[in-house]
Amino acid sequence: MSLLAVVAGLALLMGGAELLVKGAAAIAARFGIEPVVIGLTVVAFGTSAPEMAVSLSSALSGETDVAFGNVVGSNTANVLLILGVSAMTGGLLVSQRIVRLDVPIVIAASVLVVLLALDNRIGRIDGAVLFGGILVYVGWLLRDAKRESPEVIEEYATSMQELEGASAGRSLPVQAAITAMGLLTLTGGAQLMVWGAVRIARDLGVSDLVVGLTVVAVGTSLPELATSVLAALRGERDLAVGNVVGSNLFNLLAVLGAAGLASGNVAVSNTALRVDLPVMLLSTAILVPVFWNGFVISRLEGAILFTGYAGYLAYLVLDAAEHDATAIVELLALVVVPVVVVLFSVAGYRGWRRERRSGEPELLNR
Repeated sequence: MSLLAVVAGLALLMGGAELLVKGAAAIAARFGIEPVVIGLTVVAFGTSAPEMAVSLSSALSGETDVAFGNVVGSNTANVLLILGVSAMTGGLLVSQRIVRLDVPIVIAASVLVVLLALDNRIGRIDGAVLFGGILVYVGWLLRDAKRESPEVIEEYATSMQELEGASAGRSLPVQAAITAMGLLTLTGGAQLMVWGAVRIARDLGVSDLVVGLTVVAVGTSLPELATSVLAALRGERDLAVGNVVGSNLFNLLAVLGAAGLASGNVAVSNTALRVDLPVMLLSTAILVPVFWNGFVISRLEGAILFTGYAGYLAYLVLDAAEHDATAIVELLALVVVPVVVVLFSVAGYRGWRRERRSGEPELLNR
């Protein structure tokens, strides 16, 4: 029953997110909001609706480990799993705007979350600080959206036409009903998934944090995976990257902020401070040298990111089972991770130097 609840909840979450994004995008377009603004807000943040629903439901029901693990695990999965798989389908282009503005903001937000969590909790004041950050970011985003390049604006316009689909021709009440149905479906799916995930944790004897970092995090990240992979296959490869970066920022500021405001005490375990938050922070920070390397994520870099995520999941499973191999994985990580960081940093620096000499990025599908 627990597994069925998780599967059913996940299906409802994905269906609800789809309805919510389509309805909200159609309503925004009806009121004359430009496609680039809709894409940078409704779509990027709408794919994080499952994380918001699950974390709020978890926080309100007292399962705060699930709420925190969902955010941290989803952000790690977004970078290592989703960008890795998307890049492996054919490489990803990365706009200079994302490198120079959005990624540093996500890194700063990640550091802020780590600092706020040092006392082993995200309280209401912490939640207010985080949620205030997303409000400031959205305001700046809306003001800055019209400065995007013609190519990016055209890409978003095409994407929005496909997204709205049949909803665009419907009346405003119908579009509002679609949006409301999406919200209700999300809420029901979140409650089912949290209930099932907590029951699975109890049955297997593992912590709620581990279930939040794995089953719940991967499940709620599926909309981002589907959106990014489809965007990459359609040639909208810059859109795929922007979706993940925007979603990560929304998770940290809006989702975790709302969870802190709702519960007043989102628990952060010492294990999360020692392992999971550093992994999230490192996976986010490594985007800088990866992106600077010719402003692309190559297939090889995508495979390395994906392998890193597989290794992280293996560590979580072994550690939860208290297996002897956990120490071996930790030792390998201490050796492999610094080597990968150095290699990416050197490649990124060389890409940055080439871009400085040529005056324009090397947008090659390597």
